[in-house]
Amino acid sequence: MVKHIILWQLKDEFSVTEKEDIKRRIKTGLEGLKDKIPGLTDIQVHYEVLESSNAEIMLDSTFEDIDALKNYSIHPEHVQVANAYVRPYTKTRTCIDYCI
Repeated sequence: MVKHIILWQLKDEFSVTEKEDIKRRIKTGLEGLKDKIPGLTDIQVHYEVLESSNAEIMLDSTFEDIDALKNYSIHPEHVQVANAYVRPYTKTRTCIDYCI
């Protein structure tokens, strides 16, 4: 199994209200990929973070193996969600992948 964790910060140009809407759309879009991408066993997005956090959104996903993670990264449904709901709104992205 492989864990794929992403942390994002949203662009500063968005208001608090806009950021809340963006976070909800990211969560809905990414979590909607469950059961659509082979080898993706779990996917959760969290954005109700404590003030001590220096990221605004976290993706916590699990894959059967490294090949499943590689397939996810280029899968058309994932690319569509990333291009529509994530990339236009985020200013930083930090990723860690590891075997469990």
